[in-house]
Amino acid sequence: MDESKVVTLLDYGAGNVCSVVNAIEKGGFTIKRVEKPEDIAEARVIVFPGVGAFGSAMESLDSHGYTEPLKEYLRSGRPYFGICLGMQTLFEGSEESPGLSGLGIIPGQVTKFDPEALGKSVPQIGWNGVKVHKECCVSGCLDKPDTRVYFVHSYRAPLTDENREHALCTTNYGNDEYISAVQYGNIVATQFHPEKSASTGLRILKSYLDCVTTGQPVATGRALPVADAPTTLARRIIACLDVRTNDQGDLVVTKGDQYDVREESEAADAKGAVRNLGKPVELAQRYYDEGADEISFLNITSFREGVLEDMPMLRVLEEASKGIFVPLTVGGGIRSYTDPQTNTTWSALDVASRYFRAGADKVSIGSDAVYAAEGYYAAGNSCSGGTSIEEIARVYGRQAVVVSVDPRRVYVNSEADAPGKTVLRVTDLKDGAEKLCWYQCTVRGGREGRDMDAVQLAVAVEALGCGEILLNCVDMDGQGQGYDHGLISAVANAVSIPVIASSGAGAVEHFSAVFNDTKADAALAAGIFHRREIPITAVKEHVRGAGIPCRAAENGERNGAVL
Repeated sequence: MDESKVVTLLDYGAGNVCSVVNAIEKGGFTIKRVEKPEDIAEARVIVFPGVGAFGSAMESLDSHGYTEPLKEYLRSGRPYFGICLGMQTLFEGSEESPGLSGLGIIPGQVTKFDPEALGKSVPQIGWNGVKVHKECCVSGCLDKPDTRVYFVHSYRAPLTDENREHALCTTNYGNDEYISAVQYGNIVATQFHPEKSASTGLRILKSYLDCVTTGQPVATGRALPVADAPTTLARRIIACLDVRTNDQGDLVVTKGDQYDVREESEAADAKGAVRNLGKPVELAQRYYDEGADEISFLNITSFREGVLEDMPMLRVLEEASKGIFVPLTVGGGIRSYTDPQTNTTWSALDVASRYFRAGADKVSIGSDAVYAAEGYYAAGNSCSGGTSIEEIARVYGRQAVVVSVDPRRVYVNSEADAPGKTVLRVTDLKDGAEKLCWYQCTVRGGREGRDMDAVQLAVAVEALGCGEILLNCVDMDGQGQGYDHGLISAVANAVSIPVIASSGAGAVEHFSAVFNDTKADAALAAGIFHRREIPITAVKEHVRGAGIPCRAAENGERNGAVL
């Protein structure tokens, strides 16, 4: 083994480090994990992919005995690449964990985005640009026009007179400009996730590691002219794969028609076969190559079974993360349950942790979120601290928790027929008539309705710690008539977290329309991509042509190359 190509990974046990490992190995390097404090002192170069909450990260470093050796390593000026929390922990502290000290290498405090002051959703989730302030070994990867990298965070490091000299890059979010990368001696750290920033991110990691492992200087000290124009957050295009086992026991991608995933059967008393639209990993790779901004796997039968025993789905994640370097979300079965064979009880946090270790960046909670919201309202709008949303957000941060809302229309004659519910006027797809309806939340894959509407659910889960809403609509699912703009606007206007529009896309114009008419941060589609009716590249070209910020697909994504 070439010792000069060994990279020491500081993995304290939180979040998805699988993709970081894959990205580093794709650049031709070998990983050695920190297992004891002495490994830090002996490292040639350290990569710290911090994911989750500031307090959890620092407490974990302390409990493992890593904090002081890491401070000594950093003060000695040795190579270090930090990612997300791996950058934030370099500062003196964070509003996220008052009174808890950071590593203190960079002056300043990390503070929270204010959604009201910004006029933007928080967390910031998606692809934004950077303004490069000085020349270093990675600046050439970031100074191209229209370059975007992937951010997912609620807290940021403000640019101040005390830390300005260490700012490698800054980024704008609304009216806020913050530090998106730092450089201090041989230290480089980014608020964004290079391992989730497609070919650009792979080049950043490789450029830095090539530099420090061959003894080249990390920075020249030369200041660069900084663009006046603010960076902008792109609207995201997300490909979704509904995954389940078919009647032969194979794991396949399927697609429902108003949540029915079976073909029609000629026999009245027989059920049709599960629609088979392809193999999960192959389809996901295709969507990455086409430029999808994120990929979502929904395990649509997992409400019946335990996730920790669902090895095929875990293997899908592990295999997908080897060649896909954009965010992966997985949903299905994120709840506590007891194994009937061993009588072992697993918490929702245990289940989520297993998904994260397999390669997921975010988990999507469905039915369990509805039950949590019911408990929230029953307790007088009070958080218990013990729901799946709260447990996962406390360890991994709210940006790692998506709630998938599955509402269906309930038609009424007047608003008085739905007290306490948000009632909207809509067009009934069946007869074309204008009617009033409210949107009833469902559980168990849309099979069971609850006495709660989509707006009530969204408000409750935001209070519990959810970071993003995936907003479906049973009535629009598979119809190809466009997204339900009224529903999306009602939910997006009621919360300050990002909302993903889902259900109903059938043409490229449906994407630009939902972005122009609503505050949706992203739009998700499935069937039109699976059946090759519309390629993701065509959607992106149309959205960009309509003047809507949208990330251009990189050529390097065509084959996962490190360019």
